[in-house]
Amino acid sequence: MLAATLGLRPTKSRGQNFVIDPNTVRRVVRAAGLSASDTVLEVGPGLGSLTLALVGDVRHVTAVEIDPVLAGALGETVAEYAPQHLHRLAVVRADALQLTDLPGPSPTALVANLPYNVAVPVLLHLLAAVPSIVRVLVMVQLEVADRLAAEPGSRVYGVPSVKAAWFGEVHRAGRVGRNVFWPTPNVDSGLVSLVRRPPPESTVGRERVFEVVEAAFGQRRKMIRSSLAALAGSVAAAESAAVAAGLDPSARAERLTLLDFVKLGDHLRPAS
Repeated sequence: MLAATLGLRPTKSRGQNFVIDPNTVRRVVRAAGLSASDTVLEVGPGLGSLTLALVGDVRHVTAVEIDPVLAGALGETVAEYAPQHLHRLAVVRADALQLTDLPGPSPTALVANLPYNVAVPVLLHLLAAVPSIVRVLVMVQLEVADRLAAEPGSRVYGVPSVKAAWFGEVHRAGRVGRNVFWPTPNVDSGLVSLVRRPPPESTVGRERVFEVVEAAFGQRRKMIRSSLAALAGSVAAAESAAVAAGLDPSARAERLTLLDFVKLGDHLRPAS
């Protein structure tokens, strides 16, 4: 096994669970809906099983790997098993959470088995930092997949649901058992797809709207006139903003849509 050759021991700190089942790899690539003209960004390629499947189907793959041993071995793996496609691969040793630009052609798709412990921050950062990405297919912990795709009113609807919806249409794309990974995780995984669309119109912009989302869900059991009081400066100011946005001040965050949060952001004045 390649891991033994490299002396590699997967670490929990980096959320390393490598896909070792060829059928699962093929399923991920099919679900991504890629074309031969796509440029794919892959985060956390690990041992390279998904990378090998991608380089044969698309124009280019940029693989971002934080682990220096894995990053150094990926090119050699592709050279051994798919030498005719090696020219399509670029390996970037970096922390995906710190990426601001990438070498080579701009990615049109993000396809990845994301590390469990940073899946949501990585996904949201890349959607914001790489606007050329129009389609996403990621494998994440099942609970995270449910949260990302949750609709208002769901018990798992929360900050990740609203933030992901800002960037596009999000859907669950299937469930993945734990036995296709090495080492075997303690939970199942899920596939999440996202198709980018233009963000909602907002006078204050994404960062301010996200502040409102975080404040509202930070005290999700409270009515928004209370949960947003600190952000607005007072309960009265939060209530006025909700009314101006056409919302019930006694509503709770879990019932609000993305557009509701956008309206709140546009009407909620920063606390003085």
